[in-house]
Amino acid sequence: MMTTHLLGYPRLGARREMKRACEQYWAGKASLEDLREAGRAQRHYNWSVQQQVGLDWLPVNDFSFYDQVLDTSLMVGAVPERFHFLREGAPEELLFAMARGYQQGDHDVIALEMTKWFDTNYHYLVPEFTADESFSFFSTKVVDEFREAQALGHAAKPVLVGPVSYLLLGKAKDSELDRLSLLERLLPVYAVALQALQDAGAEWVQLDEPFLAMDLCPAATAAYSYAYRALRRAVPELKLLVATYFGDLRENQSLALSLPVDALHLDLVRGPEQLASVLAERPEALTLSLGLVDGRNVWKNDFAASRRSIELAQAQCPADKLWLSASCSLLHVPFDLEQETQEDVLTPEIKNWLAFAKQKAEEVVLLARLATDEGKATYRAALDANQQAMDSRRQSPLVHRPTVQQRLRQVTPDDTRRQSAFPVRQAAQHARFHLPYFPTTTIGSFPQTPDVRRLRAQLRRGDLTLQQYEATLEEKTRDVIHRQEALGLDVLVHGEYERNDMVEYFGEQLDGITFTEHGWVQSYGSRGVKPPIIFGDVERPQPMTVRWADFAQQQTDKPVKGMLTGPITILQWSFVRNDQPRRDTARQIALAIREEVVDLERAHIGIIQIDEPALREGLPLRRADWPAYLDWSTEAFRLAASGVRDDTQIHTHMCYSEFNDILDAIAALDADVITVETSRSQMELLEAFAAFAYPNEIGPGVYDIHSPRVPTAEEMQALMEKAARVIPARNLWVNPDCGLKTRGWPETEAALRNMVLVARQLREEYAPTLL
Repeated sequence: MMTTHLLGYPRLGARREMKRACEQYWAGKASLEDLREAGRAQRHYNWSVQQQVGLDWLPVNDFSFYDQVLDTSLMVGAVPERFHFLREGAPEELLFAMARGYQQGDHDVIALEMTKWFDTNYHYLVPEFTADESFSFFSTKVVDEFREAQALGHAAKPVLVGPVSYLLLGKAKDSELDRLSLLERLLPVYAVALQALQDAGAEWVQLDEPFLAMDLCPAATAAYSYAYRALRRAVPELKLLVATYFGDLRENQSLALSLPVDALHLDLVRGPEQLASVLAERPEALTLSLGLVDGRNVWKNDFAASRRSIELAQAQCPADKLWLSASCSLLHVPFDLEQETQEDVLTPEIKNWLAFAKQKAEEVVLLARLATDEGKATYRAALDANQQAMDSRRQSPLVHRPTVQQRLRQVTPDDTRRQSAFPVRQAAQHARFHLPYFPTTTIGSFPQTPDVRRLRAQLRRGDLTLQQYEATLEEKTRDVIHRQEALGLDVLVHGEYERNDMVEYFGEQLDGITFTEHGWVQSYGSRGVKPPIIFGDVERPQPMTVRWADFAQQQTDKPVKGMLTGPITILQWSFVRNDQPRRDTARQIALAIREEVVDLERAHIGIIQIDEPALREGLPLRRADWPAYLDWSTEAFRLAASGVRDDTQIHTHMCYSEFNDILDAIAALDADVITVETSRSQMELLEAFAAFAYPNEIGPGVYDIHSPRVPTAEEMQALMEKAARVIPARNLWVNPDCGLKTRGWPETEAALRNMVLVARQLREEYAPTLL
């Protein structure tokens, strides 16, 4: 039978065990040994599940308390100088300080920058490199976890971020530094790590090189050849598997196949067409790992289609040179479909179309068995059941809604344009709201304290009636409005206490979308999300947010923003149907959001924020594919936003992505105000906005809400003055860089108090230029 393995497994836990373990430790309610024991328990459970499924090789070092790229930075000793005072302490303390910032005693240190992992909703911690960077084998985590798995009797395959991708994922802090110039210093550390793994008994090591599925410059192409020749010389006996994913190799195919490694993993979900050409060019000694099970989505594998790919490979490649796997790490899908027992949450019909991480591992093993003559007979019933599930989904009336299709056919170009150009709208909005210069606001959510989460749980259990639940939420909404008024904020929000998640909340209210009870996926650190599942045509049966926006507006004379999630973010942060183009699904969602925007305006909500943090995240990995995506994604946003009057102000919010290269698309959204994350990058992004001459208003985030530290007013003012040097002051807003849901009230109020103070000081400082 073909060899089976996975590239990685979910680490948050089936019931978010690691979220609770980390947060209890951060809160001082658990010891460091408690945290370490929770990590061991999770690793052991993950390995036992994979072993019971029947996989031949189990990934190790795919577990992390926070992020695998951050773990790599610690492995190679890429610790910025500001964290050096923690190098001699517990490695977890250093890890969390780099991830979350550190504010204790005399130390006040900002965290590493965080951004999206390629085109996923996972966030990684960006390595920082300086011209005098020196690397060393600082953290032995990968060896320790390999020994841990080995001691339990597992056939373990250590996983590392490959050296070239690691450098390309980082950021040079010195403007003249070429990250790839550090490769010569980095490779000896990788060689030490690989030798240590070999000495510990490792037979195979997986090196993730997702940049092989990206556009590479000549220097990067040369770096790959140089790096893997050097590693092969360093560990000639160790078997190396290079894993590519999230796309196909294209022009990098010859490069990948020429690397002196023992195996190459292919993503045959994102790039199925590459298999034939890779087989034709494959060196005789090279093993191919076929990533046929989708590691990014929750739909069952189509065994008939996968078997055709396997048969093609078997016809041209010896069986001992073929492995089977998922397309990428299963980090991006929920843990176990067996956890979904509530039929009123996930119906049996839709559940029969799905596979989560455990089921995907089973699919990998079953496909390998079906690839043998004996297996075809033994597992015929499983093959028939799979075909029945495929047919059921294709034929189900739940999937296709004629009313939605008819509405889409009626959309015209005028539906995607505001009534007037931005200067006209800006004048109308200034006349309506009379906001001061440097207006202050927040991004939407306020702290979801334990009592808020407890309320939601009580409602689910039936311990509270809906009327009791909503009455309590009304009290909390009044409270948050009054808190914002006391702080002196100019544009308020209602706090979003009724919302579990910015996408899940809408998914629960739209037809054509279902959700799960325990379908948690890691977004960053301890943060988990439960992505909705878009299984059919999307339609809004009734208003979704108007009740809470209207209630909040009745509590104050200041404007309250209506808060919506945009069509691309709902698309990108959901598990999307794979039976029609994503563009069509985006347009369906956009029409539903448009109806909500119009209803908010009718309810006299004059400022409406349509968040699109995932716009950049959805960008294809290859530049040649960008124009088509940017065309339909910006059109979907405008379709959602353009049904309102000139004096209704449309905001959007984006965070934790590199936006410099898509500023023309951001301008094409034609939002009146855009708020962006800029605090961790020290306003670096705004220079690109200035060079582009971005015409509309901007709210650069002045403090990092993912860190518990409270920034000083002086720190925020320095950032805003930096912003005012490149953006016209009359177009600047003052706000945090993201929602405040995960923060506590004391730090939130302290930070916002400083933020409001800064805005008032800026008005005085810039008053002569603004008159």
